[in-house]
Amino acid sequence: MALDALTHLAGERVDHRFKGLPPDAGGLTVGELAAQRRNLFTGGFTTPVLALSAERLEHNLKLMETYAARHGLAFAPHGKTSMAPQLFRRQIEHGAWGITLAVPHQVRVARAFGIQRVFLANELVDPAALRWIAAELDADPRFRFVCYVDSVRGVELMDAALTGASRPVDVVVELAAGEGARTGVRTEAECAAVADAVAGAPSLRLAGVAGYEGEVPRADPERVRAWLRRLVSLAVDFDKAGRFTGLDGIVVSAGGSAWFDAVADVFAGIPELSAPVLKLLRSGAYVSHDDGHYRELTPFNRVPEEGALEPAFRLWTQVVSRPSPEQAFTNAGKRDAAYDLDLPFAQVVRRDGAERPADGITVTGLSDQHAWLRTTAEADLAVGDWVGLGLSHPCTSFDKWVLIPVAEADGTVVDYIRTFF
Repeated sequence: MALDALTHLAGERVDHRFKGLPPDAGGLTVGELAAQRRNLFTGGFTTPVLALSAERLEHNLKLMETYAARHGLAFAPHGKTSMAPQLFRRQIEHGAWGITLAVPHQVRVARAFGIQRVFLANELVDPAALRWIAAELDADPRFRFVCYVDSVRGVELMDAALTGASRPVDVVVELAAGEGARTGVRTEAECAAVADAVAGAPSLRLAGVAGYEGEVPRADPERVRAWLRRLVSLAVDFDKAGRFTGLDGIVVSAGGSAWFDAVADVFAGIPELSAPVLKLLRSGAYVSHDDGHYRELTPFNRVPEEGALEPAFRLWTQVVSRPSPEQAFTNAGKRDAAYDLDLPFAQVVRRDGAERPADGITVTGLSDQHAWLRTTAEADLAVGDWVGLGLSHPCTSFDKWVLIPVAEADGTVVDYIRTFF
C-alpha cells in the first residue's frame, strides 16, 4: 500500500467538510483528533453522526478472511461498498488478493493509495480511461488489472484505444446471469465469439471467465448453482480449446454478498485446468454488514456453523420535535441514511448517558433532513434524546459520509475512515 498517501489522510485538517465532528476540533488534523480518543457521546460530536463499531468491523474482516481461506478462495472484496482506502488496506492485511471496483474513477482512487491488484467487475470501453490504465501498467510492472468484456464491439473499442501499449490488458469474458439480466454475454456460442475477438486483439489477453450470480432471475440456491456450473463449464471449455495457453493462472470469478456459499460450493468442484485456477470471490458488503437487506440475505444464515457477520454501522440522530404522543422527528434524513432498500431501524435511545432499547419507536419515512418516527404508548422519547438507527445497504450508507468515526463499544473514537465517492 502507499503508506505515504494513507499517512496524508491523517494530516488533513478537520473543518466544515466533515459533518458530525466536534466543532471545537476545527484546525486539528484528523490524526490529532484521533489521538484525543474523544467519546462519541460526550466529546462534542454533533448529530447526526454515523459511526462504525471498531469491534464489529474487525470481527467481519477476520470472519471473511477465515471463510475464504477455509474454502480455498482468493478474495477481492468489492471496494465500491466503502471507497475507503484505509479499509482497502485492512482488507488486504486480512488476506485479500486485491480489490474489486466498478468504474475508472474508483480505480484511480485505489491506485493513488497503492493498490496493486484490481479486478474491474464491469466493461471498460472509455478510451481516456483505457489509456490511463495502459500508462499505469507501463509504469508499474507489479500492477495487475483485470476487467470484463462482453461483446466483439467492446473488444474492438478497447484494442483501438490501447494501440501502442506495452503490456496487454487482461480481460475475462463475462457470462450473463440469464435473459433480461444485467451485462454479460447471453450464450456460450457468443462467449466463444468474444474470446475469438480477444485472441485477435494484440492489446488484450484472455485471462479467464467471470460473472455475477446476484443477477440470476428469480434467484434461489438451485438456480444460482446451475448458473455457477455454467460459468465453470465455460472455463473448462475455453481451456480445452486452448484459449488460456501461456497463462500462469486462469481467473474464474463470481460472488456478491448474498450467494458466496454457493460460489464456494461450486468452485470447490472446478477440475484441474492447464494452469492453476484463481477462484476469485468479490463480496464487499460484509465489511460493515447491515441491519436490514444483508442481515436477511447473508449466506451465513444458511451455514451458521461458519460464523455470523455483525452490523457495524449505527447512525446517531437527535429528537428535535415531539408534536404528539404518536409522532416524533429526528434530525437525520435522506442526506445521512441509506433508504434505497429499507428505511432505517430505531434500535436504541440515549438520555443522560443511559441507553435503552427503542421500544415502541418505528421510522416511517425520511425527508431530506428529518426522520419521521411513529411512537406507541410504550415509547419513552423526549426532545433532546439521541436515537441510534440501524441501516440497510452498506453501499448507500458509506457514500453519504466523507469522514466516519470508528468507535469502541464504550463510545471511545479510535479512528476516522475517509471515503472517496
